[in-house]
Amino acid sequence: MKIFKQIGFILILAAGIAFSGSGQAAKDSAVYSVSELASIGGTISRGNSINNDGWVSGFSFVAGNSRRHAALWKDGAAPIDLGTLAGPDGYSSVVWPVKNNNGLIAGISQTSIDDPNHENWSCSPFLYGVFTNITGKTCVGVVWQNGEMRPLPTLGGYNGFAAGANNRGQVTGWTENAVHDPRCVAPQVLQFRPVIWGPAVGQITELPLFPGDTSGSATAINDSGQAVGISGICDQAVGRYSAAHAVLWENGSVTEIVGDNGGPYWDTPMAINDRGDVVGFVGIDGDIDANLLRAFRWTKKGGFQYLLPLDGDPFSEALGINNQGQVVGISCAFGGAPCRAVLWERDSVIATNLNTLVPGYNGLLTTAQDINDAGQITGRANAASGLRVTYIATPIEGD
Repeated sequence: MKIFKQIGFILILAAGIAFSGSGQAAKDSAVYSVSELASIGGTISRGNSINNDGWVSGFSFVAGNSRRHAALWKDGAAPIDLGTLAGPDGYSSVVWPVKNNNGLIAGISQTSIDDPNHENWSCSPFLYGVFTNITGKTCVGVVWQNGEMRPLPTLGGYNGFAAGANNRGQVTGWTENAVHDPRCVAPQVLQFRPVIWGPAVGQITELPLFPGDTSGSATAINDSGQAVGISGICDQAVGRYSAAHAVLWENGSVTEIVGDNGGPYWDTPMAINDRGDVVGFVGIDGDIDANLLRAFRWTKKGGFQYLLPLDGDPFSEALGINNQGQVVGISCAFGGAPCRAVLWERDSVIATNLNTLVPGYNGLLTTAQDINDAGQITGRANAASGLRVTYIATPIEGD
């Protein structure tokens, strides 16, 4: 079976080379104007979420690039430092597309509480940029609303992680429980389970795992309450074997949505729209280090589709989707070259290099993290100034 899957992957890659061309603008793609957004003091920032009001949230390094804080850009004003649970010297971030239009933002924050298990936990690469807990403190999911950040409860463990949110005030994520699991890879000790917080303050609901699994994470949720995420074993608490199955939760049941299309690790849904369309990335057999991730789209009607990268790039991720079915993400080559932000139009598997749609912009759009229903896109750009900045790309005309 692995041989047949690898042959199929090679054929898909060949199709991508044959049909993705040179990254020319898709026939029905708009032209965009790009605005670079100021940081809260450092030289590095990234927008990871944009709602239908045009609010961009993500993270920005503070002055001196000593740490990252969750940040919000709205209404053309200066960025708002959303703070941390550990005070100004702590770390925080908005990591996933949030999708709430009522002023609620979900993310993660370091606390001032020592982690007795000294775990790296899921937060480490998103807070510190390395897979290690450099502070020794716990990290939990948070919501920011009405100018205040509040922590979200766990299932009895020390750490948690908040990802997506919907307009009903439900937030998806995962938290540790109190079970010491021998299938965790040190320094991870405790199992973690997918959860939905809310809509009431303090409310937490554990979601079922795929049969036989012991850990998992819920990454995104739509306004109908459909949630997506991963299910697997404890492992490192960051992808890999904890993402053995990409799943959909609906009406109290769990369904696998990738199956044999992905590898036995890294199969990760990133976003779901209100039609129930899901996008993300899948692993490839033999690629345990995630060097060959491939973007996908899944719909109830059409099932699973690979979304092709640019020009035969070996790596791609689909990161955001809007209710029109437009998908954004990244396409990357080997050799250390920067990734490129890409757009897959509705019902198309052909990627468009977003940089071909931004006439007059002198920087390089390296990631497209999210897209709202107006077609506005956010992510990171390598600016002409040399800074790595958050941007918002707004469609200005159609072809």
